[in-house]
Amino acid sequence: MIKGQDALSSSNSKLRDRLVDQLIGYEGLKLKPYYCPAGKLTIGAGRNLEDKGISEKEAIFLLENDIDECISDLEYLFKDKFDSFPEQVKSVLIDMRFNLGAAGFRSFKKMITALNESDFDKASEEMKDSKWYSQVGKRGKTLVEMMKSCL
Repeated sequence: MIKGQDALSSSNSKLRDRLVDQLIGYEGLKLKPYYCPAGKLTIGAGRNLEDKGISEKEAIFLLENDIDECISDLEYLFKDKFDSFPEQVKSVLIDMRFNLGAAGFRSFKKMITALNESDFDKASEEMKDSKWYSQVGKRGKTLVEMMKSCL
C-alpha cells in the first residue's frame, strides 16, 4: 500500500470523501469501459486500464461480487430448491452461471428441469449434451464429474 493511502484512510476520511467527489466531478464516473481523450481504455473515475490495470485485491473483489450475483440469480431461478442442493451441485451451478451469464445458463432448460427434480445424473448428461461442454474442455469434464458425484 502507498504510504499516502494509509495516512488518508486512517487519519482523514473526510478528505478522502471530498477527493472522491472532486475527482468524480472532473473525471466522471463510467461503469463500462471507454476511451479517454488520451485514447486510453478507461473505467470508473478515470482508471487507466491500459497502463495501470487493476490490483489482485480489486480483481478478487470484482470476482466475489460476480459470485454473489450468480448465487442471487440461482436462488431466484431455483426458488427454495437451491439451498437444498449439495454443496458440489451449488459449486457447479455457480461456475456455469458465471461462465455462461444469465441468458446462457437459462438455455440449459432440460438440465434445469432435471435439477428441479433432483436428478443429478440427468443434469450431468444434459451438461455433456451441449455446445458449451465441447467449448470449455477440462472445465466441462470436471463439472460433469462433480455433478455425477452427487448421485
